[in-house]
Amino acid sequence: MHQTDVAIVGGGIIGLSTAYRLQQRLPGVSLTIIEKERSVAHHQTGHNSGVLHSGIYYKPGSLRAENCRLGKLAMEEFCTQEGVPFELCGKVIVATEPAELESLQRIFERGQANGVCCELIDAARLRELEPHARGVQAIHVPDAGIVDYRQVCERLAEKIEAAGGRIFLSSKVTRLLRRGSRMIVETTEGDVEARLVVNCAGLYSDRVTWMSGQHPDAQIVPFRGEYFELKPSAQHLCRGLIYPVPDPDFPFLGVHFTRMIHGGVECGPNAVFSFSREGYYKTSFNLFDTIESLTYPGFIRLMLRHWDAGLAEMWRSMSKRAFVDALQQLVPEIQREDLVPAPAGVRAQALTRDGRLVDDFLILENDLTINVCNAPSPAATASLNIGNLIVDKVAPRLV
Repeated sequence: MHQTDVAIVGGGIIGLSTAYRLQQRLPGVSLTIIEKERSVAHHQTGHNSGVLHSGIYYKPGSLRAENCRLGKLAMEEFCTQEGVPFELCGKVIVATEPAELESLQRIFERGQANGVCCELIDAARLRELEPHARGVQAIHVPDAGIVDYRQVCERLAEKIEAAGGRIFLSSKVTRLLRRGSRMIVETTEGDVEARLVVNCAGLYSDRVTWMSGQHPDAQIVPFRGEYFELKPSAQHLCRGLIYPVPDPDFPFLGVHFTRMIHGGVECGPNAVFSFSREGYYKTSFNLFDTIESLTYPGFIRLMLRHWDAGLAEMWRSMSKRAFVDALQQLVPEIQREDLVPAPAGVRAQALTRDGRLVDDFLILENDLTINVCNAPSPAATASLNIGNLIVDKVAPRLV
């Protein structure tokens, strides 16, 4: 049996950032990352759109707002030190009609409250920044950027192993057992005994939390985000990041344009219920995942509350024409033939039983386990700061 001080379940960017920060602050502590896939950053992190978020959307004073601002600075510093390319390409949030101006103003006020560098701009200034975008007013966020989070994770993994940490790949956690003052993590590749377990399992964070003996108030329901990519002939239509004004009554940001760090422009995502927690394809299906979600009271209540928006998302999933229509609200020159399918991602959305989306970080803990039950966007941007937040909880238990 492998013995370690800290076992971290999950090799995505939150688990890796936690391990990295732990080694920085407590270099004598042994740690082991347990990842069920053959590589790190395989799921949410590896399917991330690669945006360095500014924190403009989030409620002032929330963990999302605070960690985004500080985490973005930490991510930029890490990338600079480690030679990971990133670019502050800027972002515009565009009101395409007067009815959206009130919501745009509220977002701007949040940005100011969160210390985000942003300004309200008119249509003429918007055309200077994004000549092909259409809108009556917009917010310009010059410090928003792009990066490759998979590359960030690969570099984090290298540094963790160089400092003596262990990363066990292809090791699926099957059970957690308390044995005296230790936790036994049973995996498909052998058992790990730890003084403390940190659950950063992302799409499976709720199930690992249950294994630890804690009962989260929320369940993960997967939503697939589907993308298209602009053909090279149309990539000039987007210089940076172009976003719509989000619907305040719906929990997703709407389809938008994202320039990628290695070239190209992604368009999307829409957000549709996924019939599998790893449902990266429209044909993906897992019977257990499906029954678990469809019978969960929180999901039923969410669908009853947002059935019209849900149907619109499903229609965009089935109809490329509908997807193009949504994109044309922002960039009218976009045509159907400009788009080719791009890989999808799956979002681990935590829902309470009454149908509310958990829109902030949620961490549960007992004496032997710390469970990161929800790490919503901007988790990747904020990951290095979230790692510090988790280590603040870990450190007192190890001294």
